[in-house]
Amino acid sequence: MDRPAHDWYRFVLSFPPHLVRDYADRFELNSDSLLLDPFCGTGTTIVEGKKLGIPAAGIEAVPMPLLASQTKVDWGPNPEHLKAHAQKVAERVLAVLESEGVSDDPEENQDAGSVANLRSLPEKTAKLLLKGSISPLPLHKVLVLLEVLETETNSPYYRHELLALAKLLPSEIGNLRFGPEVGVGVIKRDAPVVSAWLNQIWRMANDLGALSAMNETRAKALAGDAREIGRLMAPQSVDAVICSPPYPNEKDYLRIVRLESVLLGLIDDKPHLRTLKQRLVRSNTRGVYKDDEDDDWVRSNRNINRVADEIESRRISLGKDSGFERAYHRVTKLYFGGMARHFQSLSKILKSGARLAYVVGDQASYLRVMIRTAKLLAEVAISQGYEVEGIDLFRTRHATATGEQLREEVLLLRWPG
Repeated sequence: MDRPAHDWYRFVLSFPPHLVRDYADRFELNSDSLLLDPFCGTGTTIVEGKKLGIPAAGIEAVPMPLLASQTKVDWGPNPEHLKAHAQKVAERVLAVLESEGVSDDPEENQDAGSVANLRSLPEKTAKLLLKGSISPLPLHKVLVLLEVLETETNSPYYRHELLALAKLLPSEIGNLRFGPEVGVGVIKRDAPVVSAWLNQIWRMANDLGALSAMNETRAKALAGDAREIGRLMAPQSVDAVICSPPYPNEKDYLRIVRLESVLLGLIDDKPHLRTLKQRLVRSNTRGVYKDDEDDDWVRSNRNINRVADEIESRRISLGKDSGFERAYHRVTKLYFGGMARHFQSLSKILKSGARLAYVVGDQASYLRVMIRTAKLLAEVAISQGYEVEGIDLFRTRHATATGEQLREEVLLLRWPG
């Protein structure tokens, strides 16, 4: 039941749709409500809101998940027309590959290694990727497919066709694996691209056939910084928030979607990557910059500063001295300060009595110092005028480093107005 639309492209760190259903029901949302996800990711909340008949909006700063969210709530394309258009694109791609002596079928590509002019990425772009992310032959096929798709940018099917490719790129076409972190797994010399892409288009088209009857409910995703959300929506327009913001740990959200972001042209070079990172709540040390000032927002919070001081003391006692390790205590304060900015800006667009659910988790990534995210975030919310209704246990997970059970919780808030 959850697969239609949700499964078009899933973020490895996304939360389950049933959680949105549970809290939408508890908050008594209906077709007259507006549901917001200010950390939209790949659109779990807004897709589920649309399925439930609840108008929804999402805010996302990273281009790849933003593209996914915008496409996953677009149920307008005619399924048969989408399949017919994709079939024509595939035929053009296969004709180009055949003229170059390359087959989409790896079993027929035994001599393709001798092709002299395989397409590749510009050097500055290739440097953005983990070495070995994608092998030369599959990369060549992907680039040919993208060249053909770029002639179809005015097509009503263009974004769906791009997203179908994005879903396949990391693991089915590329060589990436996802453990706790993204890394390079088994290197595939070759992989089918066009046939796999067509199969994904067919799955999307089948979903559209079922979803089209629910297309009347409004849902949208906007580009923006969650810390400046008050500028993006009308004052006092939002009835409820259901979201899963980042937590303070070493997961780099831009790194997780790097392969598809680069190949689809959504990230151009390192300066562009830095600009994107600066639009995010600071939650990992790869996104911390010298002139960041969000920590000023929690300067008076004793518990947050105590945790940050404990992290720094442990670093010194263990003799840890890398640049990342020296930033652990600072990113902890920057994270909660960024969330304080978010809560302050968000309050401008909330209706009086709006209810909020934030899915967050405990973390011990920084030298095994426990960060009770929900409890500290509750203090931050109170400082910005919110009321805490409770903290629900969502699930626990085993921390391999410490052997402890880490709690994932839902922080429940109310905006009194």
